[in-house]
Amino acid sequence: MTGQLAIEIDRASPVPLYHQLAKQLTAAIEDGTLKPGDGFENELSLADRLGLSRPTVRRAIAELVARGLLVRRRGIGTTVASQVVHRRDELTSLNEDLERSGRAPHTQVLELVSGVVDERAATALQLAPDAPLVFIERLRFAGDEPLAILTNWLPPERADLTLAELSSDGLYDLLRHKGVRPVVGHQVIGARSASPRERRLLHVTKSQPLLTMTRHAYDADGVPVEFGNHCYRADRYAFDFTVHAR
Repeated sequence: MTGQLAIEIDRASPVPLYHQLAKQLTAAIEDGTLKPGDGFENELSLADRLGLSRPTVRRAIAELVARGLLVRRRGIGTTVASQVVHRRDELTSLNEDLERSGRAPHTQVLELVSGVVDERAATALQLAPDAPLVFIERLRFAGDEPLAILTNWLPPERADLTLAELSSDGLYDLLRHKGVRPVVGHQVIGARSASPRERRLLHVTKSQPLLTMTRHAYDADGVPVEFGNHCYRADRYAFDFTVHAR
């Protein structure tokens, strides 16, 4: 329960009070202090305990509900949501996100093919349209639950990647071990319906949407190192971004 949390509100800080509260509650959920299914202290009690107004507390809670961290149920109240992996505004792999959130990732490699020609991916990698690329498709699990289908294209020199490596490690870890360091990524986030094959692999229904993410990743010299086009179960994955006024 949030009553057990040591929440500190700095009224002298320029950071809005609701955001201070939301940030600390988020951290408690992400580090496992608050676990899926835990009951959540009601709005009035939390406001009284922290000396905050109810609108301030309500706004903080609403932010966590909107991000899928809390769930409101009639007759039950507010509880911590089932485990959702949250990707922040940093360049990480899904494997790293799962490990950070305390989940046990494992991977089924669906395809690993060298010599694939794909004009869109080649353009993203700043190669000739007919360049022979390395194509990787993986099904990533969180525990026993399928979470995402990860599709990547790599330059031809990455044909040294093996099925065993991709089954046991995240792609970015493997690239770093081979001396390639992704440091900058450009991502486009979207949503769409799942194809019949995606529904079968991810165990979703026709009415359940998928989150999508297309990424171009670059090393410190601005050289493209990978192009990815991924889809995720929207009920188990979310993208977290904090934005600031100019």
